[in-house]
Parts: sequence; structure tokens; C-alpha cells
Amino acid sequence: MYVEIIYELHVFQTYLYPMETFLPDNDHRIFPLDKALFAEVIIPLALPRNYTWQIPPHLINRVAEGCRVEVVLGRQKKYAGIIKRLHPDKPAAFEPKYILNVLDTEPIVYKKELLLWQWIAEYYMCSEGEVMTAALPSYFKLSSETVLIYNEEYGDDFSHLDNDEYTVAEALHIKKELRLTEVQQLLDSSHVYPVIKRLLEKKTCFVWEALKESYSAKKETYVVLNQEYNDETKLAALMNNWSRAPKQLELLLSYLHLIKTEGEVTRSALLKKSAASDAQLKGLMEKNVLWLEKRTVDRLQYLPRNIHIDFELTPAQHETYNELKEIFEQKSVCLLHGITSSGKTQLYIRLIEEYIRQGRQVLYLLPEIALTSQVIRRLQKHFGGYIGIYHSKFSQNERIEIWNKIKSGELKIILGARSALFLPFSDVGLIIVDEEHDASFKQQDPAPRYHARDCAIYYAGFFGAKVLLGSATPSVESYYNAMLGKYGFVQLTERFGAVKLPDIQIVDTKKIVSKEKSKIILSPQLKEAIQHSLSQQKQVILFQNRRGYSPYQVCAVCGWIPQCKHCDVSLTYHKLSNKLVCHYCGTVYPQVTTCMACGNHDFVQRNFGTERIEEQLEEDFPKAKIARMDIDSIRGKQAHDSLIQLFEQKRIDILVGTQMVVKGLDFEHVNLVGILDADSILSFADFRVNERAFQLMEQVSGRAGRKDGEGKVLIQVANTRHPVLYFVQQHDYDAFFKYEIEGREKFFYPPFSRIILLTFRHKLKEVVAEAAGYFAFVLKKDLGKYIAGPAEPVVNRVRNQYLMEILIKLPKDGALIKECKNFIKEQVAVFHQQKKFKSVVVVPDVDVV
Repeated sequence: MYVEIIYELHVFQTYLYPMETFLPDNDHRIFPLDKALFAEVIIPLALPRNYTWQIPPHLINRVAEGCRVEVVLGRQKKYAGIIKRLHPDKPAAFEPKYILNVLDTEPIVYKKELLLWQWIAEYYMCSEGEVMTAALPSYFKLSSETVLIYNEEYGDDFSHLDNDEYTVAEALHIKKELRLTEVQQLLDSSHVYPVIKRLLEKKTCFVWEALKESYSAKKETYVVLNQEYNDETKLAALMNNWSRAPKQLELLLSYLHLIKTEGEVTRSALLKKSAASDAQLKGLMEKNVLWLEKRTVDRLQYLPRNIHIDFELTPAQHETYNELKEIFEQKSVCLLHGITSSGKTQLYIRLIEEYIRQGRQVLYLLPEIALTSQVIRRLQKHFGGYIGIYHSKFSQNERIEIWNKIKSGELKIILGARSALFLPFSDVGLIIVDEEHDASFKQQDPAPRYHARDCAIYYAGFFGAKVLLGSATPSVESYYNAMLGKYGFVQLTERFGAVKLPDIQIVDTKKIVSKEKSKIILSPQLKEAIQHSLSQQKQVILFQNRRGYSPYQVCAVCGWIPQCKHCDVSLTYHKLSNKLVCHYCGTVYPQVTTCMACGNHDFVQRNFGTERIEEQLEEDFPKAKIARMDIDSIRGKQAHDSLIQLFEQKRIDILVGTQMVVKGLDFEHVNLVGILDADSILSFADFRVNERAFQLMEQVSGRAGRKDGEGKVLIQVANTRHPVLYFVQQHDYDAFFKYEIEGREKFFYPPFSRIILLTFRHKLKEVVAEAAGYFAFVLKKDLGKYIAGPAEPVVNRVRNQYLMEILIKLPKDGALIKECKNFIKEQVAVFHQQKKFKSVVVVPDVDVV
């Protein structure tokens, strides 16, 4: 039995019609159905399940799991999807369409990556298409681009067309097809749709959607000596008989010098070295002495491959290293609890060396891009070109080059943020999750809302790889698992070089009176300590977890506060730009000088951010070199690294920052750390507030006294009786854990339960409230004792969407959790069948942090 598969082109729509034709006669294909093969394909859409397409017989030998294929879904768009599974089973519920083309000669992702995608989709309640979108560089997710195809039946009489129509029709007649961008260039306008619409109505052409590849290899022009002059005798004769154009001779001499010292000579390097012009180089080319050739080059430069370990472990480190190796013989996951400045990175380097010498790959995960710049320099010193970096600051073209080097096994070590987990590793032996406690490992928006630490543990199982979780302040869940024996556990309780932990002092801000009756920015004690550090040629780090100048400003007469039009949140004043900014939706507003309520012009700035601190420091310490590290001041791929290097080189005296300064950075000349507003850290409405506060304060205090042990930490706080402050002062994680775990067990929070947070979003407040109430009513029938809510979050409107939340706390029972997730998915589908709830967005977040 045979069937003809034909493609008909229609106005801005793509159709697949069996038994009809609109292709040239020589392009008809006959497909036998007795050898049918079908493909489950993941496409970058949030579909509840993967769709199935049929493989045409002429493509059967070209397809493989992990390859991209070109498919059409519905009537309009083409997609580049990934084949997840090939099978002979025809779907019973629908007639599958044929795939259009195979885009790869070999798989771009391995089977293990596809299994990871599937697990993430199931566990974190999203689609495999959403995981694919997060995992692949944009180059692999080809975009659909409109193409006009000339209708040969129309002929070549364009006399009745207007000028624009004639221009496009004539170009189509010659080229047979034009992309939308080409039409825009022809007409020198971006508004070409009316013209195309008229041509389509007159049947001059048809429209097709083509997949557009965005990646292009980087080309560099190299200068090459004519092979004839590789003979030194002929080269000498050429130069000895040179009579004219002395500048060309100088250019040739510069080339010969560069080729000996560099090995290869680029056109740009040669012209810069010789201070010559293009005309002089062209003259040598015309004389057939030098040639130019284009070569494909890497966008990222790598050092020579080399393993060079130039340090010895301390006795304490060596003992911990041996414990680690013993544990890895029995368990696949181990938690390393090492206090700040204990030399955890040196242990990592020794472990990496061991696995690299075995020929295996290592993934080194960090929570923040800011950390990668300092760590990469340390690792490059020891591993040279074996190591690469991968994170979101790289361009798409750079990402694809790193992707291919990992897939080929050329790179053995990858240092990156959470997205590096999705790279196509062929043989991972070790995954290091440094600062494993950090909330940045959890993706927030958009889906998939995965936790890189937990996914790394699951992913390592496919390779039989080991996972090392490292932190000075482990997450409560990880520490609990280690205490239960689920993970291995080792400790490093001695600072490198036997350096003492910093002394921590509490400054009670209630006892300090401010002239403006506002919050104290720099207490007298802190000012004195800063002055003392500067006089000793030491450096200072000040931590405030708020950016901008002032988190909000208040009318001095009536108390009115400027708020975002799209979110229920106050606007932060940024003095540098003189703008008000919403830190939730990013909307920027002009500075408000008149109260919208009473017309008064007098405003009071409340609280303070990093901009305000920087200004205060410039007033109090005019001779000091001051810098700020937050998301506003750090822009661009190299900005983090540049600032960190300046601080390392002591070209900055005082560094003010948000959480960026907390996480694992190593500065040997810092002897003072100031936490300017601990109350803001201790007062969040979240069950993890104590854990977050302890981690932040202990981590930032760990930046002090890392070399000589003379570090000091000053914590400015009004609530001096908060129990977490005592644990921080004593650097006592074990006591903190015992205190915290009692509360978690009492109120049934993780690690004693699993949390699923359902967030409902809609533009109308009454609709989202009714929707959340209805959904909670349905859930409580089967899961009543596990449900809390619905309730409004602290910020109940973001980007013009009102929010409601339902919290589900489930026992750690795998079967029950899976059943609950499936039930929620089913109820969401039923819920969206109701007309009034159809536009309500339901967002599940599993293991919310």
C-alpha cells in the first residue's frame, strides 16, 4: 500500500494534505507503509505530552535518537524537534504526519541527556519541551522564517502590478524564492506585509515557513607566504633584488618575524605589527608573494593542555581527602562541610586531577557567574586548556562551540552555573556542587523550575559518577541526609594555615540616634573599624542585600509612597540614573517630585541600598577607593572579572555589595566585613528565614582574615536577641542545625516533607481568588490535611497579574507524591475546561526554596 505525501502552500499557513499535490512533477515521492517507523519528538513547546510523527522511508536510514528533525505541528509553524524515541507503533488516536527533514548527521544530545530531561519534566511538573528550551543553545532551536515562493503558473506579465509589487515579483521571477528579510531590503522598508498580502491575493506567489539557522562559524583572515618562497634561496633572492616599494619590504620582514614567533599570522595582527596599510598588503598579494585565506577559528581562546599541581595538601586536608576517597568507594554522594577558608578548592583540584588522569570528564557547578571568574583562573593554572566555562553571559555562538567541544570530549572540565548541567557529556566521572546550599541553584521563572544540585545527583547515576557537595554552611536538607547516612559526610574544621576564624561583634543600632531619625548606615563603631583597616593598608567589604539608593520614599506630609503601576510594590530610587525602578517587573519611572495624594514636594528617603552606602562612604572616607558590586554596576561578560581583579590587586579599598560579595570569593587582604542591616535578613516571611540568615552572615563573615587570621566582622542589628545571631557569633553550624531542625519537624517542613507550591495568576483579582478557592476545594477532598491556603503572597500583583498561592506539604512517600502530582495535572486540565478559569495560569513549583 502506498500513499503520496504532498505539500500545499497557502497564505501564511502550512498544511500537510495526504493525497493532494502542489510540488513539481519531479519531486513526487512514493512512501511504502509496510516498513513504517515512528518518532516521539520533543519540540520546544509546553505540550502535556510529546507528539508522534512518521518517518518517510527515504529518511529512515538518516534518523537516530537525539537528532533534530524538521516537523510541522498544526497549520502554521515549523519546529526543530529532538527525536526522543524511535518505534514501530502507529498511534491509535490520530493519523501521524510525516517529518519533513533530518537536520543532523549525528545526535546532538545523548540518550542520558534525554532521560534527564524526562526526569526533570516528571519531577518538576513541566513539559519536556520546556526542558528542551532551557537545555539547548538557541542555535539548535531553529526559528521559523517566512519564505515567498514564486508561482510558475502566474507567468511573467507584471504590467498590472504597482511599483512595490512589481519590484518583489520581478525578484521572485529571477530567484524563485525570497525570504521576508530580503523583501524588506528590496523595498527598503520593514512594513512589507501589505505588499505581500496583495501579491498572495493575486496568486503571484505562495508562502512557506522555513527553519532559519542562526549559528555561523567565526572566520579569521590569515596571511600565508607563497609556497615557492619556503625555499630560503628563492626568498633571499626575492629580498636582495627588491628595488622599489620599501614599505612592502618592511611589511614582508614583519611577516617573517611574526611567523617565526607566533607560528601563524592573521591579517589584523600583521597590519598592527608593521603599521602598514591595506594597500601595501594588497601590493604584496598582487606580486604573488603573500596570500590571504579564510579559516574557521574558535571564538574562545584556550590555554595549552597541561596538568600542573604545584601545592601540597595540609595534614588536615590530606586526612579529609583520604576520607573522601574511602566514602566514594561505598557511596555516590558525599557532603563536604568545610569552614570558610579551609581550602575546599584545593581538595576539589586534587580530585579533579585524579579523574582527568583517568580520562573522564568533570562538571564543576557554581551558583553565581560572579564566582566563575576567580575560580577559573585558579583551575586554569593547574589544568590549562582542559577546562572551559559555560554560562548565560556567553553569546549563543560561543555556547555552541563549547557544546561541541564537550560533546567531542575535547574539554575535560566544565565550570559553570546551573545551565552547565545540560551539556552533552560523554563520560562524567565527578560532579562538584560548590556552595551547594545556595538558592541560586534553583531555577525560578520560567519552567523548568529545577534544582541543579538535585538534578546533578540524579544525572550522575547514569554515568556511575560521584557527586561532591561542598559548603561552609550546608543546606538543612543536605546535612540531614548526611546525618541519616544517605550521603557520605566529611568535615574540614581547620582554616588553611591554621588561621583563626574572624571575631564577630554585634552593634545594637537601637542605642544609636540618627539626626534624620532614619536607619543608621554606618555606626560609629563601624566607621572607626573601617578607618583602622585603611590605616593598616587592608581592605573592607560591606554587605547590604538591597541595591539602588533608597528602597522607597515617603511623602513627609501624608505618607504616600510611589508604587509600580504593574506590581503591588514600592519603587526603588536609583540616584545614579535619577529614576524610580520596580525590581519586580523592571519598569523605570521618572523621579517623583510631587505627592500624587496631597501635592506636597517634600519626600523622605527610607532605608538604604548599595548606592546610598557608596555615597556615604565617599563622604566619610574621601581618600579611599570605593567600588560597588551589584547587578546594576556589573554589566557585560567581563565586568565581574574586571572588578574582582581590581580588588585582588588592592586597587579598591572598600567594596560594597549585595549577595555577590558573599559567595565563596577569596580575598587575602580583607580584614574587616560589615553587615549593615541584619534585621532585613532576619525578618523575611519564609520558613527558611533562619537558614538563609545564618548562611548569608556566616558566608560574608568568612571573607575576613583569610590570610593572617586577624579578621573582624561587625553586624549592625536592632533585634540583638535573635537566636541566629548567637550561632553566627560562635561560628557554630551544628548548634544552629539542632535548633532549626526541631522547628522544621514540629511544623512539618523540609526535610520532613516535600513542598509543592501552586501559584495562580490572572489579570483580575476576583477571578484569581475564585480560581484558587475552587482549586483548593477540589484538592482538599483527597489531600485535605496536606493543604494550606489559598492565600495572597506578600507581593500579590506582579506584571499586572494578581497572585494567589496554595501550599501542599506531603510526606516523603514517593508513591503518594507521584500520585499527588498526577492528580494536580488532571485537575488543572479539568479546571481549564471551565470558561471562567480558562485564562488563569497555574504554576507548580516543586521543592520551592
